[in-house]
Amino acid sequence: MDDYKSIPPDEIGKNSAIALETAETESDAYWQIVFELCDTIRENNEKNKDTVMIIPFGPVGPFSRWVYLINKYRLSLKRCWFINMDEYLTPALEYIDMNHPLSFRAGIQTHFYDLIDPELNVPESQRIFPVPGDEGAILRLIEERDLDLCFGGIGISGHIAFNEPPEAGVPMTNEEYKQLPTRILKLARETITINSILNCGADLDAIPPDCITVGMKEILMAKKIRVVMARDWHGAAIRKFLHGPPTYRFPCSLLQEHPDVKVYAAKVTMQSITPFNRIYNKAHSS
Repeated sequence: MDDYKSIPPDEIGKNSAIALETAETESDAYWQIVFELCDTIRENNEKNKDTVMIIPFGPVGPFSRWVYLINKYRLSLKRCWFINMDEYLTPALEYIDMNHPLSFRAGIQTHFYDLIDPELNVPESQRIFPVPGDEGAILRLIEERDLDLCFGGIGISGHIAFNEPPEAGVPMTNEEYKQLPTRILKLARETITINSILNCGADLDAIPPDCITVGMKEILMAKKIRVVMARDWHGAAIRKFLHGPPTYRFPCSLLQEHPDVKVYAAKVTMQSITPFNRIYNKAHSS
């Protein structure tokens, strides 16, 4: 459906190529995704198989719940390979320092790895970030192993990881965009704005404009893709994501063409543009 604004909340997800599981609250959506993550690891452990996942860092909510389940139910992560999606870079296109308050490398260490019981934890050599100067390492790792699952969120620009839409006027097809690998790029102005609001008091200058991200190519190699959308500002994004047209101009909409994608969405996400929805429908019914 091209006219995403007219979709009533109770019709979101109907006839979409992407499965929708509704959660009562943001907290419930986080529990839903981490139950699936734990089930995937447990099933592979029982088969004596490695588990390879692309994971984000942030928001913290899923990780605190994931740590709780891992430690409580003694879920071994020894055969896990976790590939983090992205990281901010300095103007010299190197990692920001681990002491930087926005560092994803520091964040996942502090809020995830440091809280897991040592006898269960992921070996350090299996905790992977995309590396500036060796962007091909992620693809090589995935080609050597099955990529079980990718999970993450959707940005206001439609990005998954930091796969931003190309600048206006850049010629590209959907298929070309889907083949973009791990790379360094500039963040969209919209991403800088929403990240500054969420993380640093709306200080636009505090958000590093450069980043490295796992590409759409690697993400689309996952057997399963799972997305969490649990905030009120996801209201337009979830409609475009699920009902779309698939377009590189809103990158996550291209996931409609993957065979196994599910979004865990809090009710507030689907209600959040309801006032605009009513105004829009009234204007177009007169």
